[in-house]
Parts: sequence; structure tokens; C-alpha cells
Amino acid sequence: MDIRQHGRYDYSPITERPDYDWPDGKRLAFYIGLNIEHFSFGEGLGHTPTNPGVQPDVRNFGWRDYGLRVGVWRIFDELDAFGLPACHLMNSAIYDYAPQIPERIRARGDEFVGHGRTNSEQQGDYDEAGERALIEATTGAFRRHEGEGPGGWMGPWISEGPTTPDLLKEAGYRFVMDWPCDDQPVWMRTRSGPLLSVPYHIEINDSPAMLSRRHTAPQFTEMVIDHFEEMLRLSEQRPLVCSLALHTFVTGQPARLVQFRRILEHITGHARADRVWFTRPGAIYDHVAALPPGTVPGDAGWTARG
Repeated sequence: MDIRQHGRYDYSPITERPDYDWPDGKRLAFYIGLNIEHFSFGEGLGHTPTNPGVQPDVRNFGWRDYGLRVGVWRIFDELDAFGLPACHLMNSAIYDYAPQIPERIRARGDEFVGHGRTNSEQQGDYDEAGERALIEATTGAFRRHEGEGPGGWMGPWISEGPTTPDLLKEAGYRFVMDWPCDDQPVWMRTRSGPLLSVPYHIEINDSPAMLSRRHTAPQFTEMVIDHFEEMLRLSEQRPLVCSLALHTFVTGQPARLVQFRRILEHITGHARADRVWFTRPGAIYDHVAALPPGTVPGDAGWTARG
């Protein structure tokens, strides 16, 4: 039976791939991805911890805005306390609304990842021309403020259209984080050359876990720790990527911040923390791009190897 295929990558069992190391012989690449999002007032999409209200729905808008006014600063402080790097999947609207936030990101030396203009829209709703305009507007804002565009992209709501990888490659992006298809980076095909897919785990993402699946904060902590422990064990067989996805208005709440601290204490204080590369997606891209051909699914030597 013929079923529709995306054509971006071929099937590759993780058990049939070459081994390689992360820098300094480490086996598990761990990164924190903090979503920093801004929303239109009284219109468009938005996360909701309770049932949506009648617009302008100040209850849910205010809850999201708490993440920018309060939550993000507490998360920054925790990252500083543990000396951990992070990447920030940031809407470009943040530059005008809350410029102190990108200023703090710069001061930390962290990485910006393009995340659209606002999470009140999703790019999968646009035709190709509209999506190209969204990507160009987002990238242009980063260039004006940072001097260069981000290397990576994750769409608002992890949404894509049929040609998103093509548009991202043509806009100068090197990697995308929309495809939770693997525990290792995978090269994707585009009409303008390869684009790397960097793993971004939705299983240990605070928003779907606690807002959609209704896990409590302690349950989420237990799941993150179990996920990390198993990934660390499996990484002795082959190198893996473990991401922790957070939102300012979810983890930045006091009761959840306590649990976030417990997660960081466990991971950084682990007896085998020396096997973990605490990193950012851009560094993962740089390392993978320098590996010999035939090492990573979809790279220049992969077809010949198969």
C-alpha cells in the first residue's frame, strides 16, 4: 500500500548506526530549551491552564504574562545558580515588549533559537508566501538586535507547513527542532541542501505534561529524572541527546520552581555527570556537522554506506 511520505529523511533503526562521541568523550548531550513567548491580547492562540474564557480572557492572558514578568527571571536565577547553559526559543515580539529578557540572555552568553513572531499564530496556517514572510520577519528582528540570525528554529506550537524545512534552509537556518522523531540528530533533505534535525523531546516538556496530561509538578519531576537516567544508561551504547523543554509561565510558578530545582540538583549532582555534555543545540549542530561522512543518518556519506 502506498501511503503519503514526507521525503525529508529515510528510515534508519538507531541500532544500526555508527558510534561516535560528544566532545571530550562524553555520551549524553543534555540541553535546556526555555520557551519565551508573547501573545496577542484578546485574540489568537494561547496556552490555558484553565478553560478558555470569553475574550479578552484576562485570566489566561495574565497567567501567560506572569511568565515574562516574573517566571523567566526566577528560571534565569536557577540556571545561574547551577552554572548551566540554555537555549531560548524566543518569539521576536519579545524584543519590543520585554527587551530586558534578551539582554539577560546575552549577558548569560546563551543561544537564541528562532520561534516565530508570536505564539498567537502558527505557521502551518499560512501558505508558502505567508510562511516565508513570517520567517523573514522573525529572522530580521534577530539580525537587527543580535547582529545575526539564529542558527536554529522551532515553529510556534511546533507547527510546520509542507515546505517549512525548505524555507528555513533558504533563510539561512542550519537546524530545526520541530521533529521529535529520534534521540540522535538526523540530516533532513530540503530543496536547497541538508538541514539538521536536533532532538527536542515533547515527553519531558512542561506544557503538554502539566497542562494537557495533567501531571502534577512532582510527577513531572519524577518523569524527567527517569527519562534522564534511562537516557544516560542507553548513551553508553550510542551517543544521545536529552532535552528538557520549559515554558516561563509553567515552570516559573513557585510550586513548580521548587521541582525544577530538584531536577537540576539531581542531574548536575549525578555520580556520572562526567559523562554528560551540558550544552546548547547550536553546539550540537557544530559537532555533528564536523563528523566524518557516513556517521549521521542523511549525511553526505550515508547513502553510499547503506
